[in-house]
Amino acid sequence: MPPVPPKNSGPVREAHRFDEARLDDWMAGHVDGYTGALQVCQFKGGQSNPTYWLADREHQYVLRKKPPGKLLPSAHAVDREYRVMRALGDTDVPTAIMYALCEDDSVIGTPFFVMEYVEGRIFWNVQLPDLAADERPAIYEELTRVLAAIHNVDLAAVGLSDFGRPDAYVARQVKRWTKQYLASQTTDVEQMKTLIDWMPANIPDDEATTLVHGDYRLDNLIFHPTEPRALAVIDWELSTLGHPLSDLAYTCMLYDVTLPKLGGLAGVDFQATGIPTEDAFVARYCELVGRDGVPDLSYYKAFSLFRLAAIAQGVYKRSLDGNASSPEASMFGAAVPHFADIACRLAGIG
Repeated sequence: MPPVPPKNSGPVREAHRFDEARLDDWMAGHVDGYTGALQVCQFKGGQSNPTYWLADREHQYVLRKKPPGKLLPSAHAVDREYRVMRALGDTDVPTAIMYALCEDDSVIGTPFFVMEYVEGRIFWNVQLPDLAADERPAIYEELTRVLAAIHNVDLAAVGLSDFGRPDAYVARQVKRWTKQYLASQTTDVEQMKTLIDWMPANIPDDEATTLVHGDYRLDNLIFHPTEPRALAVIDWELSTLGHPLSDLAYTCMLYDVTLPKLGGLAGVDFQATGIPTEDAFVARYCELVGRDGVPDLSYYKAFSLFRLAAIAQGVYKRSLDGNASSPEASMFGAAVPHFADIACRLAGIG
């Protein structure tokens, strides 16, 4: 019996179709154990890089590709995603098995890679409404443990010492996301202007360099079907060498904001729900990485919200251009001033 497509997949959207026969031929020559009779469906998520479920007669796979159309410089780096996940295969960071990378546009129109399909649970809502209160602490403990494992990776041992520049990460990120935002801007947002002026002038002195995921959040972990154990961290498109507090702050944003589908943790009764407070979450992270507190968390959270606003602006611009991966992308336009307003509040400006 051939594999059955997962429930969170469906027909390939018109804008993301490709020559499936060409892919079938490529898989036969590059993926060990491939048995043919290719099935292709598209996952419903994936605002940035379109993601597909593939299957042959016996096995299931995942394909990640660049989107079609004109793209912002350095965005949608599927080759970097492939490299980092392959490098982490023997570390404490749970990752899918990587099968092959294709950088030849002639196969399906854009570069792509194929990896293992990991079957498990994805928790889309950070309040974990489908779990009991006594089950939630273990999920958040694992979320913290895996983040610490990423930041504790021995870069030299896994061959990632050159995966990014080791200095001035925050300054470069501020510059990069300002540029990305301005390149996809569709209207004036006063709060974004305020942040663009404030962030470069207020970068904390603390310098540290680790592997960073770049989009670390609960729904980018696939958990075991029944255990509070992560089987794979996904969506490494924004990974690089950088400041670990940028990842921590990005995760902690959810204590201040509510995101589409993901929800948020503002106003949650932590004692009743079993979800850790922000202070408890940060303290546990510091314990796991051997860090003595995070005095500048508000800055990193403000920057994380600015970056999220810039990403949302890019998704919205692609929706106007007809290239976005999700038909729901247009709602991201309204998110830009919302995120920027919260960032200004956290920073005490505007």
